[in-house]
Amino acid sequence: MNIVILAAGQGKRMQSALPKVLHPVAGEPMLSHVLRTARELAPQQVVVVIGHGADQLRAAYAQRDEARGVIFALQTPQRGTGHAVAQALPHLDEAVPTLVLYGDVPLVRSQSLVQLANVARAAAQGDGDAVAVLSAELVDPSGYGRIVRDEHGAVHAIVEDKDADAQQRRIQEINTGILIAPTRALRVWLERLSDDNAQREYYLTDIVAQARAAAVPVVAVKSDEPQEVMGVNSKVELGQVERVAQARVAQRLMQAGAQLADPARIDVRGELTVGADVFIDVGNVFEGRVHLADGVHIGPNNVIRNCVLGADTQVLGFCYLESAQIGARGRIGPYARTRPQVVLGDEVHLGNFVEVKNSQLGDGAKANHLAYVGDARLGRRVNIGAGTIVANYDGANKHPTVIEDDVHTGSNSVLVAPITVGAGATIGAGSTVTGEVEAGKLTVARAKQLAVPGWKRPVKHSKTTS
Repeated sequence: MNIVILAAGQGKRMQSALPKVLHPVAGEPMLSHVLRTARELAPQQVVVVIGHGADQLRAAYAQRDEARGVIFALQTPQRGTGHAVAQALPHLDEAVPTLVLYGDVPLVRSQSLVQLANVARAAAQGDGDAVAVLSAELVDPSGYGRIVRDEHGAVHAIVEDKDADAQQRRIQEINTGILIAPTRALRVWLERLSDDNAQREYYLTDIVAQARAAAVPVVAVKSDEPQEVMGVNSKVELGQVERVAQARVAQRLMQAGAQLADPARIDVRGELTVGADVFIDVGNVFEGRVHLADGVHIGPNNVIRNCVLGADTQVLGFCYLESAQIGARGRIGPYARTRPQVVLGDEVHLGNFVEVKNSQLGDGAKANHLAYVGDARLGRRVNIGAGTIVANYDGANKHPTVIEDDVHTGSNSVLVAPITVGAGATIGAGSTVTGEVEAGKLTVARAKQLAVPGWKRPVKHSKTTS
């Protein structure tokens, strides 16, 4: 089949300079969700019709995988859905049917679209043609076009809300806008559309009347999950769609074996995969690609981005972890931060107010509180004392530090890179180390303590009045 995705609208009610279909749902632009769903159907051709913000859209999708092979067709001016589909016609294969989707309806499921195509194929009766539209039944259908059926239950017409009479507005079965139609006939029908309506636009839905006049069967397939056809025209609706998307993710995670303290209080903005017996507390945000191995325990209110966490590792809460590979049985937080390019071995501990950047920590290494480790390679069982920092930046360049196995640094130490601290060394508290540290020895590098005789604390002079 061909797939045409309509994405030309301005979205005035979004109150945003960003094209509507670029607004994110679950961390990805709405259009990306629709493109990925379209690819699941293995179409011959995908055409995205763009208009408002066309340059932004082209730039946004210049390097995205889901847009490979996609043709962008420009609609200008925007004169309705029928006019939009007409802009895609030069790129479509007439030998296969065309499925029309919408860039601001990001939750539609591929299984619903497969069912739609199958029903259309069955209604066509062999080599004939048929039109199938996806419908849904809503408690409040206001604003949507209505499916008007004849006395036999067949689709008689689709009437837009603004053109409907009082009786038609009472109909609860709505048109989602998603349909599949024979491409060769679609070309003819689009050429015959009229803009004689309240909006002065060319409605795609008007092809239904033409199909019936040509004795082409028109069938409606009712979605069993009305939320999948929710469209986004405002920030309020964007928020509603976001919650539905997150509820889907939460359900998938629980089916995969994760326990969520509250499925309504998790946000996944990318791809999160989990092993067995994973626990995720409330308020966590997962971004990019994150994997949690078996038995991982995530405490409350963390941000975890592009990370892999090994089995039985604990993240205690209020941490910001970015681009880290964390081994098994680790203990992270609370209030810890990793910046990009961090690799932690097994049983590594990072405690409160510890920051690690572009560093490797060997198995069993610990930095339990108030420390900074940057551009460093730490061996096994290294213990970084409270207040220790690796001073890696000279104001112009970053420099590396090597800390070998079993090193202990005392509290409030400064290790000025580039240096190597030999295996088994101990650095005394309060030391500022600027040279190589010998293995197995105690190194103390601090000013000598003095008591200054006769020193008196300054006294504040009283103010005099003139």
